[in-house]
Amino acid sequence: MQALYQRYPDIRIEGENYLPLPLYRHVASFLSMFKLALIGLIVIGKDPFALCGMQAPGIWIWGQENKIYACMMVFFFSNMIENQCMSTGAFEITLNDVPVWSKLESGHLPSMQQLVQILENEMKMNVPMDTLPHHRS
Repeated sequence: MQALYQRYPDIRIEGENYLPLPLYRHVASFLSMFKLALIGLIVIGKDPFALCGMQAPGIWIWGQENKIYACMMVFFFSNMIENQCMSTGAFEITLNDVPVWSKLESGHLPSMQQLVQILENEMKMNVPMDTLPHHRS
C-alpha cells in the first residue's frame, strides 16, 4: 500500500470481505455450534453415547480423562475447519468500478511490478479524450 500511495498519492484503497458460498457459511456455522456443544459435553462429563445405548468410543474416554487437552483440540481443530470454510482467498482490484485483477480468476496475487503496470495501463485507457493533445495532419 505504501508503494502505491507514493506512486499514486490520490489513490483510494479499500478492503472488504468477499463472502464465501452459502453452503460453506452454513457448514462453518454448524461447526461453531457443534464445537460448543461438544466442549460442553466434555466439561460436564455427560456421555452422549449412553443415551443412544452405545458403548463410548476410546477417543471419548480419552477426552474424559484429559478434559482440558480434549477441549483445546476440539476448539482449535474446529476453528481451523471453520476458517477454511469462510476463507475465499479473494484479492480483487477494481479501478473506477472496473475489475482489473482477480485472484479468484488468475489463481495468484500480482507482483508489485504487475500491479503498477496494470494501474498505469488502466489509467492511460481512462484518460478523457478532451485532455489529450490535438495533433493536426
